[in-house]
Amino acid sequence: MRLRTARAVYAVAVLVLVLGCWELVKLVVPEGGVSIGDQRILPRTGDGALPHVWAVVTVLGERDGSGTVGVTLVRTAGFTLGLALLALLIGTVVGVLLAVVMQRFAFVERGLLPYIIVSQTVPLIALAPLVAGWGGKIVIAGEPWRPWMSIAVIASYLAFFPVAVGMLRGLQAPSKASVELLHSYSASWWETLLHLRLPAAVPHLLPALRLAAAASVIGAVVAEISTGTAGGIGRQIIVFSQQATGDASRLYAAVLAAALLGVVVTAVVGVAELALRRYSRPVGAARPAGGDR
Repeated sequence: MRLRTARAVYAVAVLVLVLGCWELVKLVVPEGGVSIGDQRILPRTGDGALPHVWAVVTVLGERDGSGTVGVTLVRTAGFTLGLALLALLIGTVVGVLLAVVMQRFAFVERGLLPYIIVSQTVPLIALAPLVAGWGGKIVIAGEPWRPWMSIAVIASYLAFFPVAVGMLRGLQAPSKASVELLHSYSASWWETLLHLRLPAAVPHLLPALRLAAAASVIGAVVAEISTGTAGGIGRQIIVFSQQATGDASRLYAAVLAAALLGVVVTAVVGVAELALRRYSRPVGAARPAGGDR
């Protein structure tokens, strides 16, 4: 309990420090920035480039269409949240299945793992139009491919990588003696997987899921921008950037909403961590004093 309180206080302190630095830069640096010759070394600090912190907060109450800016951000963030969670689910399933197959067959790991790593070097901005174009030719059970499906696939492309790598490392974590012990009991590969390798993989899987959660949000936002799909926070950032002629408050509010979206998805992973906390200790870690025997 004390550790959680310390973490919360630390997070709030860091936020206050960042906001204080924000306002200090706006106070000290001239509105046009600082340049040496033709090279700008400090950014512009006018309202069109760096609005006040309170301006970003108060803009949430301004009118935007039929509602307010805050309502618009909540609605668009909710759309992106659903796609990010779907992408996280797809990426987790694909990553876990790939890890299990690679652990079971060494030749699959040797042949597939390098391509999994190389796959992450492909920029999303180049991949998104291809996925959207291919998806437009797909019909599932008589239903045409929807733009949101392309976004989910693109985001899951980022999410599956940390899960696959982390899960594979976890499945390989049990010692040779532990594996041989189960073999001495005539345990099959499937029984060894269920009773030894999967529990041992949990401490490696949980950090990978946190990375995948952040990646799914980034992928969803970038995919919305790249495919031009309306309704999400990514597209709303573009809309507000086009409106930011003399005041960038709305743009910063949208960017901060996207950042908070990442926090929400990561919190969902935190719920999974609570459900799996009995397996959260690495293999061979000492049990706490007074713990279960």
